[in-house]
Amino acid sequence: MSGAPEREPHFVRSFERGLAVIRAFDADHPELTLSEVARACDLTRAAARRFLLTLADLGYVHTNGRTFRLSPRVLELGYAYLSSFSLPQIAQPHLERLVAEVHESSSLCVLDGDDVVYVARVPVSRIMTASITVGTRFPAYATSVGRVMIAHLPEDRIEEIVRRSRPAALTGRTIASSELLRAELDVIRDQGYAIVDQELEPGLRSVAAPVRDGAGVVVAAVNIPVHASRNSIESVREDLLPHLLATVARIEKDLRVAAPRS
Repeated sequence: MSGAPEREPHFVRSFERGLAVIRAFDADHPELTLSEVARACDLTRAAARRFLLTLADLGYVHTNGRTFRLSPRVLELGYAYLSSFSLPQIAQPHLERLVAEVHESSSLCVLDGDDVVYVARVPVSRIMTASITVGTRFPAYATSVGRVMIAHLPEDRIEEIVRRSRPAALTGRTIASSELLRAELDVIRDQGYAIVDQELEPGLRSVAAPVRDGAGVVVAAVNIPVHASRNSIESVREDLLPHLLATVARIEKDLRVAAPRS
């Protein structure tokens, strides 16, 4: 791939490219031609064809001879992670209780590089243009869950993420300055929660709180997203935040119980 960074001697470039082929498919591009995959992954047509046919042989891709699409077997890759990661199972009943209390959706997210990934979710209604499911990703800097997790990272990791993210204006309200984002992260760290007001999508407000493991390390975050037309910043803080913090406390209590003892 052009412009690829230098890698360690153990790095298997072909494996990286195979994963890139899988990631070329998404909600906006569920079906792609060979040329489209090659272009999206910066591969030659011959290389893209080899990767696609190998994935087809393994059952991860279906083809009609002209176009390609992922098969349900790809879900095994994500399920392997979720089945080995107890946090979503621990959090799910607490999210369900929270949603019953506040009558708003709630999700559990983890930080993956510069993105947040949804690993558990209890929906009430669709409030965003983009459909959110387990596995959905968003840029961390523009989300309440992302900011509350970034804020509790070591200082060098914060700087690294802020630098790589290059905050851009996703809406007219998005914090698009590295300096302002760092200042906001300081506030979030001090107050223990994050509120994002229509920065990811117009009309969407969200409040999030961090989830800590038994060692006190932030490993995830829980959010409550709401319609801005129905919920002011004050009502989010006064009416929803207490329920959110109580839910996080219950999740953390169960995490400590579930943690393996040496």
